[in-house]
Amino acid sequence: MENILFIISDIFNFGLLVFLWWFTIKHYKTLPQTIPVHFDFDGKADGFGSKKYSFLMPVFATVFYFLFAFVFRDPESANYPVKITEENKDAQFLIMEIFIRWLYILIVMIILNIQDYMFRYVFDENAKPKVPLAMSILTVIGSLVVVFIFTGIFK
Repeated sequence: MENILFIISDIFNFGLLVFLWWFTIKHYKTLPQTIPVHFDFDGKADGFGSKKYSFLMPVFATVFYFLFAFVFRDPESANYPVKITEENKDAQFLIMEIFIRWLYILIVMIILNIQDYMFRYVFDENAKPKVPLAMSILTVIGSLVVVFIFTGIFK
């Protein structure tokens, strides 16, 4: 059963990556030559660049996708917060596989939020991100706390 859930998760993650590329390519033609590429804590653009920079986020998401795929291929290469033994190996590898898949979903959702905000900000300087960056960061930190709790339980 877990293999089916992992396959569904992998398909979903790949779908998110494809959607990000499609979203970027779809909006690329409508962008002006100069776009905001960096925002301050108040959400105001403070760095600008060529519209080619709009492909930077999909490239990052693709790099993460292949990096995480490498970790799945060789789970012993990952860094665990507990010592891996024969008794806890299966549980720790399962926790890692679930967490890496979840982390990729969070990363791509954050990237999609940033990309959407950047594209909307080009045409409306009063636009706000759909999900505040602080909420995104807290979600990642909360996920780490949950993983450390489960890792500690099954050590």
